[in-house]
Amino acid sequence: MSAAPLVGYSSSGSEDEAEAGARVRPGTGGCSRGQSPLPSQKLPVPDSVLDMFPGAEERLADDSAKHGGRVRTFPHERGNWATHVYVPYEAREEFLDLLDVLLPHAQTHVPRLVRMEAFHLSLSQSVVLRHHWILPFVQALKDRVASFQRFCFTADRVKIYTNQEKTRTFVGLEVTSGHTQFLDLVSEVDRVMEEFDLTTFYQDPSFHISLAWCVGDARLQLEGQCLRELQEIVGEFEDSEMLLRAHAEQIRCKSGNKFFSMPLK
Repeated sequence: MSAAPLVGYSSSGSEDEAEAGARVRPGTGGCSRGQSPLPSQKLPVPDSVLDMFPGAEERLADDSAKHGGRVRTFPHERGNWATHVYVPYEAREEFLDLLDVLLPHAQTHVPRLVRMEAFHLSLSQSVVLRHHWILPFVQALKDRVASFQRFCFTADRVKIYTNQEKTRTFVGLEVTSGHTQFLDLVSEVDRVMEEFDLTTFYQDPSFHISLAWCVGDARLQLEGQCLRELQEIVGEFEDSEMLLRAHAEQIRCKSGNKFFSMPLK
């Protein structure tokens, strides 16, 4: 079985702040000849001092239970922000009706599948930005996509995806028309990533709308017969051809808890 296509999510979701690199602990300093080195034990900071500087000694614990069992790709560190660029997809009632049929069928194979809370098509991997770079990054994106026209696309091919670490699996609808326009957008987003020395998107991306996800690598259960049955449900759903045709009207950048929208012309 060929490897599932990758999706550009961090393992704990793009809403989380993230770490750009490990902190370097200061050295303990040299010691005179004949002296025994002091143990490198970190002394506790008194509560009275910590109360004067909220957050100065705080590093948040990574509790996967707070993220539906997801595991972070990079540890949390204050001041660094997980950042993701995408095209939002506004789900109509008929789309949710289709999902109400697809998801229970997929859950007969993988009961732990959970519906996505919002829908989008990724134009970047999840990358890490320092807080003071967020606004310059967004401005660079706006400049790059300012001349792009709105376009139509269709996403009607069921496909199974994993994230790069194989810690999450997704059921998605792959784009079957409009692929060239998405590639053009990614090309401009990648240029911005390179300007900020960040990771660019995948070389041969599969643009898609993720419908549901679960923890772990569930490709074995979802590919094959299950995938064929899901595709049949999509093909036989009333007016599915029109239902799964949509317009890309804006690009959105999410950095930590901040959202930035860039309308297309």
